[in-house]
This record gives sequence, structure tokens and C-alpha cells, in this order.
Amino acid sequence: MTEQTQTPEQAGTTEQAETPERTGTPEQVGTTEQTGTPESLPAPEQLPAPESSLPAPEQARTETVEPKPRRSRKALLLGIARWTAAVLVCGGVGAGTAMGITALDRSDVPGLATASDGRWEYPELTLPALPEGSPRPFSDGNDGEIHHADLRRLLLPAPAGATADPKLKGGWAGLDSYLALLKEKDRAPVKEYAAESALRHVAARGWTAPDGTTTRIHLLRFSSVAYAEAFKDETMREVSQFERLPLGVDASKIDMSTKDIVVPGVSAYAYTEDGEYGTEQTRWAYIAAGDTFGVITQTRKGEVLTVPFQQTVALQAQLLG
Repeated sequence: MTEQTQTPEQAGTTEQAETPERTGTPEQVGTTEQTGTPESLPAPEQLPAPESSLPAPEQARTETVEPKPRRSRKALLLGIARWTAAVLVCGGVGAGTAMGITALDRSDVPGLATASDGRWEYPELTLPALPEGSPRPFSDGNDGEIHHADLRRLLLPAPAGATADPKLKGGWAGLDSYLALLKEKDRAPVKEYAAESALRHVAARGWTAPDGTTTRIHLLRFSSVAYAEAFKDETMREVSQFERLPLGVDASKIDMSTKDIVVPGVSAYAYTEDGEYGTEQTRWAYIAAGDTFGVITQTRKGEVLTVPFQQTVALQAQLLG
């Protein structure tokens, strides 16, 4: 059997023959797949354009945020200068405040103030100048424990706010000013003993403090340490027998408030009025310092305060030492 060969054109014709033919024009074919008449559908050119969320190129360029122009160098330097000035002002205010706080006393700073213990405010103490070549009383080369300085310059100054005693201004006072502190029956024996012991000088100062305490200080300088010691021993022996007491005092007891006062070469002995002492109380102390014998007397309505008394005795002892 002879095979029949087909050309490509013939083969293509055969495939087309097998494909079902569609009748009508393309417009008609399309209408068979749609419902309705051709007039019910809009023409392609009548369809509305699809809405887009993206702006048109021209609109996009219009809404683009443009970068802010850079600040000029002059404006930048001006801003730096302002901030620098602000920092300097704040720093100056802070430093000034700190200096003001540190310059204040503790009692002037709110929250740091402490209650006063009643001590008096004395001026800064300085030792007087000595004659050229003269040693201090308790130093090498002064075995006699002699005070070569002016005795008036060794008196304790009055504290701040005190009213000076017009009769005891810190100068030479004489023995009678000391005898006035004693009872009348004791004055003659003391005056006689002072004359026999070669008393050389008496210096005195007195004042009344703002708290009402009246203070009198007498410094008696003798011609030698031996005479000063003898006068001290005689006085303390009489006091122990309730004799030679300050004016207005009938009984006494040893006052231990000065026991902790330690000054080289100096001894302090304190007493307090004991028993019923009426409206005023008296405290007094004896200070033995080489050739000088010191007497401190304090009186106050009610009672004499311990702290000012102890403070006064300690400072006077330091000046004599």
C-alpha cells in the first residue's frame, strides 16, 4: 500500500477542517458570550479610566517635602554664644551660692544650726610682747617662773556684748579692789599678809555679760614664786574652814568643773557657793601661775552657769601659762 504524503500546507488544511467553525463576525462571536444586546455595553472608548491612588507625576513632584535650608555660619555662632553665656551665668550663680554657704557660720545655715551651749564669744587671744631677752615664765631660762610681761596685758578681755565695769577697766587696780570682794572681817588680815609677802602689782578687769553674769578678775603678782605659793596656801586653808569666803557667801564646796583644765605650770582650784544662797549664786576660782596669783569671781541671779565659768577659768589660765 502506497503511503500518501502531505505537504505542510495540506496538513494545516486538515487541522483546520477538524476545528469547529465559528460562524459570524468577531463582534457577533463576542456577543454570544455576553448577556444582553450590544447596545447595553459601553464602547471601549466610553469606559471610565481606572482610578489610581498614586498622584500624577506632576502632583508627586509638587507634594515632595523639600529639605530645610542649612543655617548660616553666623546664626550657628550666635546660638553657640547664647548657650555659652547661659552656662557661664548658671555656673557663676552656683559658685556664688556655694561660696556664700561656705562663708557662713554653721549656726547661720538653715538646717545645720546647733543649739548654743551658753559659752561666751571671746576675742582672739594673743600673748603680749616680752622685754628683749626675757623668757616666758615656764620656759627654759626662767627657773624662777617670773612673768616679765606687763601684767595688765595678761588679763582676759571681756567677751562680746559685755558691759565693762567702770571701776575695773583692765588697768592697775590696787589691793583694795580685791579686798572689796571679801567680807569685812577678812580684809584686814589679808591686807597685812599681802604687805608681808611683798605684793608688787594688782591688775583687774570686770564686766557683766548679756546673760546677767558679773565677772571680776584680779591678778596679784608677788616678788617671788614662794610668796605667791604661800598666799595661795593661806587662802585655800581659810576657805576650807569656811573663812575668807567671797562677800555674801556663807558655805562653799569644791567645784569639779575645772578639773580637766591642763596648762603647763598652772594650777586651778574652783569653788561653788553651797546651801541656801538667796537670789544670787557665786562661783570663784584661784589660779596659781608662778609669781602670780589669779582670782576669778562670778555672780549671777539664780545660779552661775557652768560653761561660761569653766571657759573663763581655762582662758585666763592659758594667758598666765
